[in-house]
Amino acid sequence: MVCNNDNDQTYCLRICADSTADDLQPIAQVVHALLGIPVTIRSRNYRGIRMERGMILDRDYTGPVLEESLRTNTLVRKVPSEGTYKGKSVVVVPIRAHEGDAIAAIGVVDLVAALDIISMFKEYPGIINEVEEARNRMK
Repeated sequence: MVCNNDNDQTYCLRICADSTADDLQPIAQVVHALLGIPVTIRSRNYRGIRMERGMILDRDYTGPVLEESLRTNTLVRKVPSEGTYKGKSVVVVPIRAHEGDAIAAIGVVDLVAALDIISMFKEYPGIINEVEEARNRMK
């Protein structure tokens, strides 16, 4: 969406419950580029995008965990029993409007759940506590 009518190519991103896959694409792309892992995103009223390996694979995507996060307005970590990511740990978080309502949800494959953090960080015990505290704050 264009923020102003000037010809200076200034754009802003605005999302709402009615955002389409086109509206959500820049967000999916930046998160995917940043993390390098599969990303999914949809708005409350429209299906969205599934990205993997630098490519948009689906522009009409929804999944059970995205829908659960939107319905419950909470962060959801789980291994879905159906859908594209069946059997894989995923984490999905709602994107909320100023009023706190979930207007969209974005998710990634949860690599942290697949790692044995204790063995990885046994030489750095403070890191384990910090990660667990951060995880508890997100619940």
